Amino acid sequence: MKLIVAVIKPFKLDDVREALSELGVSGITVTEVKGFGRQKGHTELYRGAEYVVDFLPKIKLEIAIEDERSEAAVDVISKAAHTGKIGDGKIFVYTLDQAIRIRTGQTGKDAL
Repeated sequence: MKLIVAVIKPFKLDDVREALSELGVSGITVTEVKGFGRQKGHTELYRGAEYVVDFLPKIKLEIAIEDERSEAAVDVISKAAHTGKIGDGKIFVYTLDQAIRIRTGQTGKDAL
């Protein structure tokens, strides 16, 4: 099993969710986060004063998936989140040792 963690632009969330649904992915955890990288930040004007906003809003997706479907999921996320501009995000893939469904006690792939 794999745990896919993707950090994307907020306005691409619906596109990524729809693409993953078409792939048959049924469970996604979505978290609103802030971060910066090469995109750096930007300045904003508030009541006549200029402020530097270092951390930009992003969306973090976490998806637990079977090994054989992980490459397809990464490909789908990459294509759906792509704008071609700085700040499109990153995808991280981790090996997932165990998954347990609390309600039923199912483990491994059955818990996904």
